[in-house]
Amino acid sequence: MARIRTIKPEAFVSESLAVVTLTAERTFFGLLTQADDQGRHRDHAAIIAGQLWVLRPDHTPADVEEDLAQLADAGLICRYQGPDHKRYLHIVTWREHQKINRPSKSRLPGCPHHDTPTGAMPIVAERTVGGSFTVPAPSSHGTLREASGEVLEHMVDPGTDDKPAGQRAFTGHSAKGTGGLHAAAVTPHGPDLGPRNMDLGTTPSGGASAPAPDTVSAKQLITEYAGACAHRPPKDVLGHLGREVHKLLGEDIAPAHIRAGLERHRAKGLHPSTLPSLVHEAMNATPAPVPHRAWTNPSDVDAAYGGDL
Repeated sequence: MARIRTIKPEAFVSESLAVVTLTAERTFFGLLTQADDQGRHRDHAAIIAGQLWVLRPDHTPADVEEDLAQLADAGLICRYQGPDHKRYLHIVTWREHQKINRPSKSRLPGCPHHDTPTGAMPIVAERTVGGSFTVPAPSSHGTLREASGEVLEHMVDPGTDDKPAGQRAFTGHSAKGTGGLHAAAVTPHGPDLGPRNMDLGTTPSGGASAPAPDTVSAKQLITEYAGACAHRPPKDVLGHLGREVHKLLGEDIAPAHIRAGLERHRAKGLHPSTLPSLVHEAMNATPAPVPHRAWTNPSDVDAAYGGDL
């Protein structure tokens, strides 16, 4: 059931909230009232839409899913999968801003990323095309921050470094500070997932489309995207797009489809998290039918037939 919670005045000058849309901000404030005393809630867009947007039916569960994706990218919520294979979320800064008198014990499973002892391997659900979720993948290098602006600058091409692309852009504790795990020792916890330290361009099992005809890195695609813009986009936008492109390449999406999605994104100026939807739109676009033209005799017979008639 809903609860009375605290919203501090500083929330309205929060830089983290300033990077999301107004609807995402409203969803975040609503989650404060719906989360349990440990800041946890079911990660189900339809349920959240029914709780927070019941009198605004124009804001659909698909819109709520987009809100949640923005909040997760901004580091305001953490989305994860529980032992029962259901999706959950929790508000990351809950304990800093909510002081609950005699808090009730949560009936929802804890976050394996934030509530596990040091050295345990966290499992966080990853967002995929269409709002669905894959089987969670391990992460032993902290949290990837959108605001860091480091993703594009530190993304490396395959074969030029022994670290996977984008790995240097992770902030927080390193593997040495979390039990001495090395990137090469981390293995996926689910079917049809390639190794986490997989180079860009390799083909994981269960790809979403035919193998790419050429090998291209996320850095190359983002460089092409930035070069086509009249003005260079902010680092945060390029960094977020770089992560989305990296995930799409990991699903073996053809670079031509990703380029088409990036071109649509550049023309429309949408949020970077919409790139998977734009790539999906480009992949499954129906070509416009060629209008039928009735046959007519050419006006210049000699020019049309070379004088053979």
